[in-house]
Amino acid sequence: MEMILTIPWNVSLENVDVWFQNEARFEQQNTTIRLWAEKGTRPRAVKQQQFEYAYLFGAVCPATGDTEVLIAPCMNMDVMEKHLALISKKVPEGRHGVIVVDGAAWHQNHLADKFENIFIIKLPPYSPELNPIEQV
Repeated sequence: MEMILTIPWNVSLENVDVWFQNEARFEQQNTTIRLWAEKGTRPRAVKQQQFEYAYLFGAVCPATGDTEVLIAPCMNMDVMEKHLALISKKVPEGRHGVIVVDGAAWHQNHLADKFENIFIIKLPPYSPELNPIEQV
């Protein structure tokens, strides 16, 4: 009940679309180096040791089938705000979007205050089964 109260009183629930949002990190490290060498020798080869990362922010509205994705080099509140801006543009005029998020540090309620048509609802801690996008 407390979560539903985050939606302003003047917004009819008939005009609300529920979105589910999550993010994932993808990483890549180069594979083992192979090179030609004389039989019986083991030459040393320098291998790249650092990792490369990409972060994918994704949201889906099951009722409408709308999706919104943002690929970023990091995870922080600035990127989350840009993702919320994309979702806000996707919500049809006259409707409101309620975005269900987990308890990540960059999921702050005040980020949605900049947009008139979206609101954030945080899930309880340790409850990923309540967010269907976790399986995507």
